[in-house]
Amino acid sequence: MERATARRRRETLRERWHRRALTFSAYGLAWPLLTASLPVALALAGVVDGATDRRFPRSRALLFAWVYLACECAGLLASLALWLASPAADTKRRAAWHYALQGVWASALLGAAARLFSFELRVTGDARVRPGPVLVFVRHASLADTLLPAVFLARRHRMRLRWVMKRELLFDPCLDVVGQRLRNVFVRRGSGEGEHEIAALVELAQGIGAEDGVVIFPEGTRFTRDRQSTRLAAVEASGDTERLTRARRLRHVLPPRHGGPLGLIEACPAADVLVVAHVGFEGIARFGDAFSGALIGRRVEVGCWRVAARAIPRDAAALRRWLDDEWARVDAWIDERLGAEAARHD
Repeated sequence: MERATARRRRETLRERWHRRALTFSAYGLAWPLLTASLPVALALAGVVDGATDRRFPRSRALLFAWVYLACECAGLLASLALWLASPAADTKRRAAWHYALQGVWASALLGAAARLFSFELRVTGDARVRPGPVLVFVRHASLADTLLPAVFLARRHRMRLRWVMKRELLFDPCLDVVGQRLRNVFVRRGSGEGEHEIAALVELAQGIGAEDGVVIFPEGTRFTRDRQSTRLAAVEASGDTERLTRARRLRHVLPPRHGGPLGLIEACPAADVLVVAHVGFEGIARFGDAFSGALIGRRVEVGCWRVAARAIPRDAAALRRWLDDEWARVDAWIDERLGAEAARHD
């Protein structure tokens, strides 16, 4: 089975199984407990919703929590079955089965969320994902947007995606087990080991072919106004006044971090870049935000555009400016659709 570069270098067997002992037991207990208490919990939530919000956001969120925990438990059982059924020597078949499991799991979660929260999901431009190799740069605004490439690029178009994800996601048991059986990197944000992290990303990008891609979130974290202020302060501290002027114009995204995305481009000079923008998941930064009802009835739009490798500059300064310009394009795309959505409700 393919192994995650960062895992080999950063995590001992003891650390891994200590974390898994905690998460497996927590999730394994949470799902049957929620299942047993769900009728009473839904009745109470329904009473509160009926008195405060007839869209029933708490009831919907409780049902989604049950679906999420059920998918986690089912995913772990499926990953155990795949590990037992696939010969260790047949790494290609084992990887294919785990990619398929990853797609089913992500599709189940996103599909359940769309139905339970009654939001419309529209995707344009995703046909441009093929052929690889391709580097996929995704806007990061919520927990939900991490599912989009797995559903609309990997499963729909049968692309084998390698992911750059924050290490905190290892506390999701399915991402921990399946994610570490495939070639992914789980980075430690703010670890002070930037060079080592970028080296891991460069190694991750080695050998990607016509069916492969690497997914990264150039902003590095979900957009919030507080994080925007922090990122702008960092740009100002760098002394790059030209970039600061451009960054201050951004309204919906953070100025992208240069190290990871540009390291991938330099490691794969033949790879095109697929930019994935989306709108509609704003305000859903944490799982608890689902209880507010912010997602109910929204229109979620996803747009993709592809930049050919030959159109990407190779000079370091020009490459940094190019990435900033692409993210300004993402910001303008979002602004246009938010404006249209606001006009639709006027």
